[in-house]
Amino acid sequence: MMVRAGDVLAEAARVPVLAGEAKAVPDWSRVAARVRSEATGGWDDQAAADRLTAKGVRLVRERGRLAGPRRVSAGDRTFEAARGVVLATGSHPAIPPIPGLEGTPYWTNRDAIETEEMPASMLVLGGGAIGVELAQVFARFGCEVTVLEGGDRLLAREEPEAGDLAAKALRADGVTVRTGARAVDVEHDGTTFEALLEGGLEPVRAERLLVATGRRTDLAALAVDTAGLDPAAPSLRTDGQMRAAEGLWAVGDLTGRGAFTHVSMYQAQIAVRDILGSPGPGADYRALPRVTFTDPEIGAVGLTERQARDSGMRVRTGLVPIAASTRGMIHGPGNEGFVKLVEDADRGVLVGATSAGPVGGEVLYGLNVAVHAETPTDRLKHMIYTYPTFHRAVEAALHTLR
Repeated sequence: MMVRAGDVLAEAARVPVLAGEAKAVPDWSRVAARVRSEATGGWDDQAAADRLTAKGVRLVRERGRLAGPRRVSAGDRTFEAARGVVLATGSHPAIPPIPGLEGTPYWTNRDAIETEEMPASMLVLGGGAIGVELAQVFARFGCEVTVLEGGDRLLAREEPEAGDLAAKALRADGVTVRTGARAVDVEHDGTTFEALLEGGLEPVRAERLLVATGRRTDLAALAVDTAGLDPAAPSLRTDGQMRAAEGLWAVGDLTGRGAFTHVSMYQAQIAVRDILGSPGPGADYRALPRVTFTDPEIGAVGLTERQARDSGMRVRTGLVPIAASTRGMIHGPGNEGFVKLVEDADRGVLVGATSAGPVGGEVLYGLNVAVHAETPTDRLKHMIYTYPTFHRAVEAALHTLR
């Protein structure tokens, strides 16, 4: 909802180039009200709880932990499962051990989404998906935003072209993007944060500090050792049916397959089927899709070019700018983006793709199918692509594979 609101403001700013005159005055209170009332029910989970209990689920509001095979303790009670236990705890923000940070009123993504007031300025630690999405939203509502990324580019897990595109988009919205900038100390004087940077670079200051440096799980807190598992591991290893141990299944972030809601939903279907004894295929992560919901959207599936080469593949790639397509030309302002394909040249199939553009996440669907089904690229080259659509850039990119 926050991204959607920011995108509407950006589109309004493009009206003078395309259609006439328009004026948009940002008002964060409307966004906060929509998030509060439509998305969260006033930050009350009762409606969700009622849906569970209506289906016969017993809901226990306690912090749970394993207490041995098929056993869970919650408060002063212990529950024993006839069939098994499912761990689906999600993850929480990873807070870096920066001196001075602990004890300050820094924000995580949850705080940023809950805020009722737009701060005048904000520092963002981390240039991953959460950091860049929130940085762009806040900037479009008038906040002076600085992103500090310790690595050499944004969106480090995606193609380099994706990181470059994200940085260009943020700067166009007035965001200061500083890569190779690592915070080594944080101070807060009651009203302002100050981050000291590695290498003696000039400190940066802002009213708010958003920590977006990744997410982690805490297996020790779940007492996985009582099920014979390593509590110090970064994630739970599961087999194709989401089994972590005898009578124990795990789904979601703690399996280490990506902190995405759609991964949790996919794994949940497999776990439910296995728990009920219904046969079915195991989990397949070759075509794992992800989207960074900036403007432009940056969608990707499968392997990046670097990942494919590092695995020993002989690789061919193809890249076409969205602006060079007919639909990109028609779209005009806001048409930044590209389609990049990564092919296993020996097998003649796509193993990865990036779709960045005005609707990059939607265009990704066809590429997701192609990677998942291992459709030969020669067959993809000879199918019919609707004109004039953004996905015609996929056809053009196929013909640039080299």
